Amino acid sequence: MRLLKKMRMEALYSQKTFAQVIGISQNHYSNIENGVRRPSPEVAKRIADVLGFGSEWYRLLEGETANEKPASAG
Repeated sequence: MRLLKKMRMEALYSQKTFAQVIGISQNHYSNIENGVRRPSPEVAKRIADVLGFGSEWYRLLEGETANEKPASAG
């Protein structure tokens, strides 16, 4: 999810700080940002709220592939 990385960096967050803000581990967030896992709806909403596209949080769930596994909040 290159867009997530771009938006996070434009908001001047490190991965570690951003993960803390949305309430998940840095490793968990890194997996989401790198497309290894997709966020749960709850985590997707938190990411969208912090990055300023709250009403379109569902876009973080789009583009699933067979290799992606759902990520729980934690």
